[in-house]
Amino acid sequence: MNTDPRATPMRASAKPPAAASGGLDADVSRSETLSLIAASKVNGTHVYNPAGDSLGSIYDVMINKRKGVAEYAILSFGGFLGMGKDYHPLPWHVLKYDERMGGYIVDLDPDRLKGGPAFTTSNVPDWSTGEYGRQVNDYYGGASSFYPI
Repeated sequence: MNTDPRATPMRASAKPPAAASGGLDADVSRSETLSLIAASKVNGTHVYNPAGDSLGSIYDVMINKRKGVAEYAILSFGGFLGMGKDYHPLPWHVLKYDERMGGYIVDLDPDRLKGGPAFTTSNVPDWSTGEYGRQVNDYYGGASSFYPI
């Protein structure tokens, strides 16, 4: 064990140090290929309906730690200046990426989306038991590989 008080352990959320040659740096988190995208780049991506109308943007992504797959995209919409926003978890399978739009397409009726499971910053759901994920999946259809911790 390192007893040097100046040494700090790297936490899972910490970025790895940049290589002396400038190899590994913040560019990795902005990387994108035809089939892969960094999670940090997904956050903030716009979501549209099939007609091209904006529904909101991806606030966050819920990733299954055991399976290593994205389970839910948290859609943020509404509000003014960051106040009064609603967050709607969508099963990942309902999102389809459209390169022309530079965002995700969700083929859901706006009323269905508005009536779906949602939360606010003052009413965050408990994801730990799997019950909330089941409610989301039951509403939108489809199964999840989510396992509670």
